[in-house]
Amino acid sequence: MLEMALAMARICWALCLLTSCGLFGQAPTAYTVAAIKPNKSSDDRFMLRPQPGGGLTATGVTLKMLIMFAYGVAGYQISGAPGWVGTERWDIEAKTEGVTEGVQGPVPLAQSQAPLRRLLEDRFQLKTRRESKKMPIYALVATKGGPKLNSHPGDAAERKPVASFGFGSASCTDSSVASLAGQLTLYLDRPVLDQTGNKGSYDFTLKWTPAPNESSAQAIGLPPRADPPAPTDSTGPSLFTALQEQLGLKLKPAKGSVDILAIDHVEKPSEN
Repeated sequence: MLEMALAMARICWALCLLTSCGLFGQAPTAYTVAAIKPNKSSDDRFMLRPQPGGGLTATGVTLKMLIMFAYGVAGYQISGAPGWVGTERWDIEAKTEGVTEGVQGPVPLAQSQAPLRRLLEDRFQLKTRRESKKMPIYALVATKGGPKLNSHPGDAAERKPVASFGFGSASCTDSSVASLAGQLTLYLDRPVLDQTGNKGSYDFTLKWTPAPNESSAQAIGLPPRADPPAPTDSTGPSLFTALQEQLGLKLKPAKGSVDILAIDHVEKPSEN
């Protein structure tokens, strides 16, 4: 189902933003060859995959997706972009030469992002600047009764956090409240800051009925969906109520300073 695909996409997207993406050795600073073509498909499927040796293959991606990956930002951090940046989709095949393979250890994410930023600046004429902006956020706090969290048993030195965050359900093992805040940020497409003060590791589950504006396609850079998925159980609690009743945690609306990537100029590329 599409909602399950979106849940998996959020997880994969988080991994793309937070890991090295599988490149090894000396990272390139620019692609030597790059083909960009409009994507003609009519479904939500997409793929963004860095290749061994420094290349990149992308299918059905929006420019918004590419900006999120290249600059390490979430969708809500992109400001001033024209509408087509998040709706028109592209296929990209980019290659590079001169990368030393077989060197132990992954290339830092900042280095693997550099060629894509160069491509966006050259082919999409992208010009950006960083700034801070006051915008709505959520503070994750404990309710008056305190958190309802079960401490994870076992040796802290052997911790292996596992988190599954889907459409209306979450299951976390050996996980932190800060990690939950990060998952909620992806799910709600709004910054969620952990202000509980809890530093432990916990096991917990969470079930709720998703609202129409939650788990949106736009949060991962996909075009808006005309028909959001219907909840499987419309009688269940909202995410906000479920957090309070099941975990003793509360999402408190607030205002905060958020780092923004402002788009000053961008153009559609010529096809080649």
